[in-house]
Amino acid sequence: MPNIKPISDLRNYSDVLRDVSIDAPVFLTKNGRGRYVIMDMQDYEKAQATLKLMNELAKGRKSGEEQGWVAASDVRAHFRAKANEE
Repeated sequence: MPNIKPISDLRNYSDVLRDVSIDAPVFLTKNGRGRYVIMDMQDYEKAQATLKLMNELAKGRKSGEEQGWVAASDVRAHFRAKANEE
């Protein structure tokens, strides 16, 4: 269940920060509406890595659609050749 608190609870910020943990962010409301999130640094880094990965996958998909796809057999041959170089 999400941990939702009014922003006024930040007056006692140490109590709010105590409730923040991995996979358990604290959502802050302002005037009764969701406005801010306080999250663990590990969760933030994971979210940033996920966004970066999704962006790279979207670039690859766009490239494949515009320039054509590479056959699976060609990809396998490329990586086998790289493995044999080592």
